Amino acid sequence: MRVESISFKNYRNLAELTLEPCEGVNIIYGNNAQGKTNIIEALWLFCGGHSFRTQSYRELIAFDKSFAHLECAFFGQERRQTASITIEPAKRLIKINGVEKKTSAALIEKFCAVVFSPENLSLIKRGPAERRNFIDSAICREKLRNALTLQRYNRLLKQRNALLKDIPKNEALRPTLDLWDEQLSTLGAEIVTQRLEFTRMISEKAAVYHRGISRGSEELSLRYVSSFGASENDSRAELKQKFLEKCKANYQNEIFTGSTASGAHRDDIEILINGKNSRFFASQGQQRSAVLSLKLAEASVLRERMGEDPVILFDDVLSELDNDRQDYLLNELKGCQVFITCCEKSNKEQLNEGKVFYVEGGEVTELRVE
Repeated sequence: MRVESISFKNYRNLAELTLEPCEGVNIIYGNNAQGKTNIIEALWLFCGGHSFRTQSYRELIAFDKSFAHLECAFFGQERRQTASITIEPAKRLIKINGVEKKTSAALIEKFCAVVFSPENLSLIKRGPAERRNFIDSAICREKLRNALTLQRYNRLLKQRNALLKDIPKNEALRPTLDLWDEQLSTLGAEIVTQRLEFTRMISEKAAVYHRGISRGSEELSLRYVSSFGASENDSRAELKQKFLEKCKANYQNEIFTGSTASGAHRDDIEILINGKNSRFFASQGQQRSAVLSLKLAEASVLRERMGEDPVILFDDVLSELDNDRQDYLLNELKGCQVFITCCEKSNKEQLNEGKVFYVEGGEVTELRVE
């Protein structure tokens, strides 16, 4: 997959313009607060209509304007396609190849990208929810069905938790827990099956990327940590049975706390560098390199499972990386289209081949690579 052009109108601080990137590495260069990240964010919107920076549509619209409009021409699924997003304060209008769609979910499976932003460092630093979201985001962008399964699971989880809170007030409700557990365990087993397979694949590929980024000095690995005893070799039926057994074992405690103590929503993924948990033992630079490796591995897995390369979006990725690691990202990523924002002049001068765009006050100028 590759972006052929993207056009902006009334989008944040960006001037009305059309950007035509190259098929390889595209550096978006300039000082802070000039609009570099806005370009990355706009591209990411075509993955499913959601920003990685805000949940407010109003923030995406230029000051004193009533709407923003984005258009993207891209080559994907072996043909040239177009998509447009019109953003109003309370809604979005999505068109794919000129046909209006009911929801932004229609963009899933059409446009595929992987994004890294400074906020992604929380993948290592914060709690299990961040790491679950990393895996879930990837499997949901691979298949719309996975996104729907996860939505149904979360909805049932809320309903089960509400039931747990009601049981102390009405003991006659207790037998109905079995009905909820049957549905929740079926969906949970499906989600964990997808997660385990994706974690296995991404761990293998992240190890290779991390050796390249660290120039062989570090080994990266992942381990899925299940709250109900799931293991990589379990069948979906075995995962469901383990989930059900854990629910039954936790009934009394769950009724007391009013929440479901185990399941897909309680699992974690350990990220290890040289065998040690990176959350506690890795430096800032090591954490950044580990997340980069995971993002590149995510792109590689999506390539295998979807049949084409996703677009790679790197926002402020080069800071806190030494020259060797920067050089690897700028010049060693082959076969996929990459967008990288940076502030340092030296970063763009390291690029051997590609395009450089300079951003100042929302205006974008293409520079020559010398």
